[in-house]
Amino acid sequence: MMQQISLNKIYSGKVRDLYEIDADRMLMVATDRLSAFDVILDDPIPGKGEILTKISNFWFKQLSSVMPNHFTGDTVYDVLPKAEAEQIQQRAVVCKRLTPIKIESIVRGYLTGSGLKDYRATGTICGLPLPQGLQEASKLPEPIFTPSSKAEVGDHDINISYQQCEQLIGKELAAEVKQKAIELYTQAAEYALTKGIIICDTKFEFGLDQDGVLTLMDEVLTPDSSRFWAIEHYREGTNPPSFDKQFIRDWLEQSGWNKQAPAPRVPADIIQKTVDKYREALDLLTK
Repeated sequence: MMQQISLNKIYSGKVRDLYEIDADRMLMVATDRLSAFDVILDDPIPGKGEILTKISNFWFKQLSSVMPNHFTGDTVYDVLPKAEAEQIQQRAVVCKRLTPIKIESIVRGYLTGSGLKDYRATGTICGLPLPQGLQEASKLPEPIFTPSSKAEVGDHDINISYQQCEQLIGKELAAEVKQKAIELYTQAAEYALTKGIIICDTKFEFGLDQDGVLTLMDEVLTPDSSRFWAIEHYREGTNPPSFDKQFIRDWLEQSGWNKQAPAPRVPADIIQKTVDKYREALDLLTK
């Protein structure tokens, strides 16, 4: 059980808790909580917060040439008593306090999930027309930016058109967010392929610093915010297994659960398989 942190908690999300350090900085702690279908499960995933933090930190460094990120350069030891810092150093980062951009910045390189449903119904995703004849897991001609509206904890994000995105955050900022999101995805996807991983799609979070500079924040290209496929299992026309909570999602789908809180208790073997997949993604990407 994690020791109490001697800072004021300012936010508790599905996975992360935020603590106030001062006017410019906050402490972000990745817990072992897991949410599926927008419901936080009773059973934590042991070690998940540490694994996600390591993956995110790797990508923040890998992509630092593309744009600024939320790191301040401080460590947990700079802001916490030693005993507290030792306990959470693997799952916590000191970051800038930013003004969040009020959309989810999703980039898709392949056709699956809600995008596939949209495509089958309309031939488009978020209003973007796509070529005819694409199948499940088809690679798209080029990565596409498909934003969604940001939901409160427990609510579902809603896919929106680029025009709606412009209305929400302004034309100039929307153009910059789109360009940066696609650039981040493209660079990461090229790197991941060299490690045997296809990044099917991902979600980025952006904020503005005190000078209005667009900044990458929260988490980056983890199995929670992305769909990773192993190249060896990829076949167009099928739904490849992914390095994420898919074991748990599949089990919940088959359990007859109505996707309203509370969720059923997840068996220990399903939790272990999920932990193993998260760890495999970390090992493949960072070694």
